[in-house]
Amino acid sequence: MELLAVQLKQDSHCTVKDLALQHGVSTRTIARDLSLMREQGMQIDADRGRGGGVRLDRNWGVGRINLDYSEAVDLLISIAVAEQMNSPMFLASLGSVRRQLVASFSPEKRNKVNRLKARILIGVTASTYVQASASAPPKRVVQALHQAFIDQETLEIRYQREDGETSERQIAPHYLLLKYPVWYVVAFDDLRQGPRTFRCDRILAATKTGTHFNLLPKEAFRPSLTDDDLSV
Repeated sequence: MELLAVQLKQDSHCTVKDLALQHGVSTRTIARDLSLMREQGMQIDADRGRGGGVRLDRNWGVGRINLDYSEAVDLLISIAVAEQMNSPMFLASLGSVRRQLVASFSPEKRNKVNRLKARILIGVTASTYVQASASAPPKRVVQALHQAFIDQETLEIRYQREDGETSERQIAPHYLLLKYPVWYVVAFDDLRQGPRTFRCDRILAATKTGTHFNLLPKEAFRPSLTDDDLSV
């Protein structure tokens, strides 16, 4: 029904017969889906007569959004980052958006989100030198790092240093650090047996190990959060 709703909102009008042909179902199935959509509160308008059809009111959906839990977590963390950066533009409604999203969570999920937000660190803006050499990390690396960070799971990574040398590491991603626009992962490095900070765009490959770790306090990583130690 979601695809049907999107189509009805985008198209000026569609007949039930046309919708049935496009979706490969019977007109009875389309009629049933339209009825269910109306029961869910969607405003389905019908134009009767020759040339008529059905459409979803274009104003429907304002103030409504359907996110799964991981999407909502991502959005909340993004809002928290924007608020911490104190940008003077486009922040007027962020607090309201955040409160509405948080209110939709159970107390247990709310606590989980707050713990994740506490693991996002905001530093000073990256130098022009760092920005010039930065690039977007590979999508598959971002996905693996994102999930390992949320699940507190160790990662096996292939990392490229500033001098071009690469090494295989196993890291526990405790915190994420944003030195705008460059992201770093603040981790316990099994190879060095200590805290290290890795630039995310220098992680060439990342694979979750299935091994979980206990979160260490920020103070345990303070030596690795100095400017001199950001490039390893």
